[in-house]
Amino acid sequence: MSVPESRAFTVPDGLEGERVDTALPRLLGLSRSRAASLAGQGLVQVDGRVVGKSDRLTAGAFLEVELPPAASPAGLDVVAEPVEGMRIVHDDPDMVVVDKPAFVAAHPSVGWTGPTVVGGLAAAGYRISTSGAPERQGIVQRLDVGTSGLMVVAKSERAYTVLKQAFRDRVVDKTYHALVQGLPDPHEGTIEAPIGRHPGHDYRFAVMTSGRPSITHYELLEAHRRASLLQIHLETGRTHQIRVHFSALRHPCCGDLTYGADPTLASALGLERQWLHATELAFDHPGSGERVRFASAYPEDLERALERVRG
Repeated sequence: MSVPESRAFTVPDGLEGERVDTALPRLLGLSRSRAASLAGQGLVQVDGRVVGKSDRLTAGAFLEVELPPAASPAGLDVVAEPVEGMRIVHDDPDMVVVDKPAFVAAHPSVGWTGPTVVGGLAAAGYRISTSGAPERQGIVQRLDVGTSGLMVVAKSERAYTVLKQAFRDRVVDKTYHALVQGLPDPHEGTIEAPIGRHPGHDYRFAVMTSGRPSITHYELLEAHRRASLLQIHLETGRTHQIRVHFSALRHPCCGDLTYGADPTLASALGLERQWLHATELAFDHPGSGERVRFASAYPEDLERALERVRG
């Protein structure tokens, strides 16, 4: 059962004279509407006195905020359960970087009953940011269920705000490796094609003129008779972006039956999901500002499939 969380601060000089509902978002990474709601519920105190959303803060005052657990939509509660194979790559007070296995979702969603990254972190005793929707608190990026590799999750409210903005500003370097069918021509290039939800399939996406701008950069690493290994950098981060873009070029990720991959080849390679792995993640640390970089090796199923292609 979730319990309220309390936060306490000494009001910094930079927030002198700020309204409560504008100061709390800067301190905690909350939305202004949630900050106003907390004040309206009497959950914000300054020097022991309950204050309203429009009250002004004084530098040096003692600010206390009670953060009640937000209700999740029906069926989207976070279930704390260990995730087999999920590795902690980095952990500090601001964030945790995980190496996500395949067949694990980033967070609960309608129709998904399997393990999640947030559930695995909860089971391991990690306390993550309370910002974001209740079922995906702390999540600043997502990987598809069938995609493995690196994800960063915010632990502090400030880290959530900073990292979310970094992804919006496209200053996070996201590198993937993909094994695609055939040989793309040219061997290096940029795919710039808008992506939207497929009109006939709720769970699929497609290149369509009404979609959102989507940009994928790629270069060839290895060319083989049946498939090619690519290094991919995402400029945007649309759902299924890599899978959709290469499917549109008629070079779907090996094993990606949802987007047109050859099931015979998938079976020959022993693949039960798309050959797609988030290999590197680099960004400015939300606390120190220092550039940090993390890397992940291929998991066993992808390594085995690649060796079969090479052989």
